[in-house]
Amino acid sequence: MTSPRRSPDVVVIGAGFAGLSAACVLAERGARVLVLEARPQLGGRATAFADRETGERVDNGQHVLFGCYRATFDFLRRIGAEQNVSQQSSLEFSCYDASGVRSTLKCPPLPAPVHLLAGVLNWKPIPWAERLAALRLVPPLLAARRQLRSGNSVRGTEENVHTWLKRYGQGEVLIEWLWEPLAVAALNQSIEHASAAPFVRVLAEMFSSDRAAAAIVLPLKPLDETYAIPARDFIVRHGGEVRTSALARVHVNTDKTRHVEVGGSRLETPMVLAAVPWHSLSNLFPSAPAALAGPLCDAAQMESMPIVTVNLWYDRTVMVEPFAGLPGRTMQWVFDKRLTFGERASHLSLVSSGASAIAGRANQELIALARDEIGQSLPAAREAHVVRATVIREKRATFSLAPGQPRRPGPRTDVSGLFLAGDWTDTGLPATIEGAVVSGHAAARAILE
Repeated sequence: MTSPRRSPDVVVIGAGFAGLSAACVLAERGARVLVLEARPQLGGRATAFADRETGERVDNGQHVLFGCYRATFDFLRRIGAEQNVSQQSSLEFSCYDASGVRSTLKCPPLPAPVHLLAGVLNWKPIPWAERLAALRLVPPLLAARRQLRSGNSVRGTEENVHTWLKRYGQGEVLIEWLWEPLAVAALNQSIEHASAAPFVRVLAEMFSSDRAAAAIVLPLKPLDETYAIPARDFIVRHGGEVRTSALARVHVNTDKTRHVEVGGSRLETPMVLAAVPWHSLSNLFPSAPAALAGPLCDAAQMESMPIVTVNLWYDRTVMVEPFAGLPGRTMQWVFDKRLTFGERASHLSLVSSGASAIAGRANQELIALARDEIGQSLPAAREAHVVRATVIREKRATFSLAPGQPRRPGPRTDVSGLFLAGDWTDTGLPATIEGAVVSGHAAARAILE
């Protein structure tokens, strides 16, 4: 890669979904972009690394997309990476109960959102009364869809997800098998603590008039190869530059960006986009500018939520589908990387979102927990041998969505030339890939304006 011949028009700090999606829009519009990433690899909190023993590229956690991720698919198409993901035609997934009995929620080819209701009505593990009670969610979801179409954010009370579901008559079995797994996966927090408003927004997006909106989308490659490397190549082709292991500091004079310091060098630039996580924002500034006091204070007070992933490599195939739900278990979802990456034996990735209760446990304890739950759920795993196991903790995977959390800032700041992006900014969405890309696109628009 060659450096831009002139000073960059925009310096983007952070090379995750937010920073890279913004940089690609800016580069496509003719801006000279320089992306700085402090880590040795691209991808931020959605990346991959080489396993120490096998050399295999392993994601730092299983990331799932949905068909309603319009901004994300726009980003993937822009960089020519849409073929790196696989999308269902409509929502379908299997679940295993604690005795290993398998059942499948499959939405038939009907108009949305009737297809979901029909799928629930045919879902045998759910009592009939609870299946019918799912109809009670239609009015609030239609109201949320009207709010979104009118350009407004989804309004909601300060109640938590569980209280909201019970207010609309949802039964405990349907909550455990459907609504809680969706909520915890989207919000990374227990339904007793997470605010209902962002979950209602997610449901309104997923169960819109498009049947494919709720379909699950899985990466076909390790995460960095799925989007980060194609984005880097796109930026370079458009005259920009991407640097890793580049720790940046932003110097501000009163209320104006002065320059960026990286590796002992001083970069003059009129625009800086800080696309770093909430917990890293203050580290960008050697001295905190008074004009940023509000966003810095709010970011510092945001509570972080962990995700724990346990990878189990088996000596044989133990699972027939690419992923499945494990209702009522600590590890809520299991993914078989064998079907994604073409491996011959099962490589299971078990995910526990909202994992505050287990993040502090020892690795061997977490591996034993995962093995026990898989043994209960997948009959074929009971006689199989685990040849390797690893644990990945993302202690600050997402921010808390509990009621009363600090404000989330928009892309503009009171410092001239300084902009913000990240899933934690004010997108109206929880800490998802879509939220990160939405924030990146919003920041790019603000800079171009």
